[in-house]
Formats: sequence, C-alpha cells, structure tokens
Amino acid sequence: MKGCLISFEGPEGGGKSTQARTLAAALRSRGLEVLETREPGGTKLGETVRGILQNDLAGEPPCDAAEALLFCAARAQLCRNVLAPALSRGAWVVLDRFTDSTLAYQGYGRGFSVDTLRAMNSFATGPVRPNLTLLLDVPPETGLARALARSGSKDRIESAPAEFHRRLREGYLELAQKEPERFVVIDATAPEQVVRDRVMAAVDDRLRPAGRC
Repeated sequence: MKGCLISFEGPEGGGKSTQARTLAAALRSRGLEVLETREPGGTKLGETVRGILQNDLAGEPPCDAAEALLFCAARAQLCRNVLAPALSRGAWVVLDRFTDSTLAYQGYGRGFSVDTLRAMNSFATGPVRPNLTLLLDVPPETGLARALARSGSKDRIESAPAEFHRRLREGYLELAQKEPERFVVIDATAPEQVVRDRVMAAVDDRLRPAGRC
C-alpha cells in the first residue's frame, strides 16, 4: 500500500489519544494527508461495538470470548471501509490502538491463545499492517490513576483486577521485544512534552530513512 500506518499502543492511561492527535497535527503541518482514527471505532459499527465493550450498552457484559470477537469485528469493518482505502491512496493513518491491543488484552490479559488471536487479527485486517508501532509504556497503578482522574469513573476494562493490567503490560513489552523493527517503546511517565518529542523522533528515525516522510 502507498500510505503509512502508525499505531499507538499501551496500557490504560498512557496518553495514547493525546499523542496520536499531536502526531497527526504535526504530520499535517508537513503537507501530508492524515487520517486519525481509533479502535474500536472509526465506523458506525465500530463505535457501537465500542459502547458495548466499554459500557455494556447491550444490557449485559460480553463474555471474554465475545469480547475478543467483537474487537475483531470492529477491526474488520474499519480496515475494509476506512484504513485500506486511505492507505491505497497514499494517506498517512494515525491509529489509537490496533491488533496488538487484542494480543495484550485478550491474550496476555484474558489468557486466550496468542496464536489464535493472531489468526483472528489476520482475518480481520487483511493486508493492513502497521509500519510503526509506538508503545507508550506506563505502570498499571500510574496509568489507571490517570484514567480515573481524566474520566471520573472506570469503564468495564479499566475495572478489571490489577493482575490483569499487570499481565497485559508485560505482554506489550514482550511483543515489542519480539518485533524491535516495528516497535518503539516510549516511557509514558515522562512529561507530555518529552513524550511528544520522543514520538516525533521515533517517526523521523524509523520512517524518514525509508523515504516514508
């Protein structure tokens, strides 16, 4: 595909949404076409799934298996209707969460087979793959405190036990260790400006030499 996909990943409260918006604005200032979106979401179906997953809008909480499948259903809709067309025309996509979230949350966190989840991800995404993944790393206690301060309440996933959040963070770091050519790990406990500078440096260091920006 002609375009470039940058995904932001990490535990709760790492500042992914803020940094994604900032990066998208910086790339637009370079004259690039930029699509900024999120998972689950980015389509009408995806936003509906988001409400089900975060706030039990279906009237009952999804079981763990349904949770994994719902994430992948929203991802399939986003990839086929939004991401693939944008990348095919040469746009840059800045994505708040993508396939690695399923591996971390439903794999390492919930305990499902990571290999099975990889196969589900592949079916959902088709040819869409990140060129660069920025992992904003933060300890669970710090990230969850930030998330609570931001919203004033916990959603269904934020309310999971502390051990769940510990496992998913360790999962993210293991994923990054296995794919150093794609991942850049950034300490999200640093001040917001410092994180922003490190994000831009990672984008320039990894993508400019390849002629991507």
